[in-house]
Amino acid sequence: MLFAHGYGCDQNMWRFVTPAFQDTHRIVLFDHIGNGKSDLSAYRDSRHGSLAGYAEDVLDIVREHDLRDVIFVGHSVSSMIGVIAAVKEPDRFGGIVMVGPSPRYIDDEAAGYVGGFSREDIDGLLESLDSNYLGWSSAMAPVIMGNPDRPELGEELTNSFCATDPEIARKFAKVTFLSDNRSDLPRLRVPSLILQCSDDVIAPTVVGEYVHKNTPDSTFTTLNATGHCPNLSAPQETVDAIKSWL
Repeated sequence: MLFAHGYGCDQNMWRFVTPAFQDTHRIVLFDHIGNGKSDLSAYRDSRHGSLAGYAEDVLDIVREHDLRDVIFVGHSVSSMIGVIAAVKEPDRFGGIVMVGPSPRYIDDEAAGYVGGFSREDIDGLLESLDSNYLGWSSAMAPVIMGNPDRPELGEELTNSFCATDPEIARKFAKVTFLSDNRSDLPRLRVPSLILQCSDDVIAPTVVGEYVHKNTPDSTFTTLNATGHCPNLSAPQETVDAIKSWL
């Protein structure tokens, strides 16, 4: 099982989930470039200017360790990174778990697609992030996390955002929030599980339903967990849902 964290996070975000699978699977964890203990010198604008470059990083890990029948567990933007990787090299993957996925964050009125944000919303978010990354992190992390009755969760996400390389974080935000991977979903040829959180401001239910409808051989599960990070806020429910699907 290869676990990939979401925007502004690192592999530590899986610490409550991975122990449940250690007896049955080889666990592989890593940090996306710019996060955690990653090698910042490996960042390339030409490569990391799209999610395809991050998918290539995932494939490099898979190839380096000659991993087969991989169950890829991706949180948030990493869901689409996993889809891209599995579309490119399907023989390496046994399945994809998408936690709070979104193939496109911006609404597309012409296509009748609801992503949850207008282009003005995203432009404002990116402008705020550009002008004051630490301030943006402190304001947005608790909103993304949800669960206002458990402020320690929002605080952990804030600290994680603030520990990320700010220059790479700004660039990755643009890659993430301006991405459109809707066309990749029908090309996925391995089974997938879509975990949809309740009351998720980043990936609302309609988005999860869209992913399910447009992804072959997909299973859709709605969690009682609220917010966008059930790996932290409801790890046991997340574990149970993955185990049931496996």
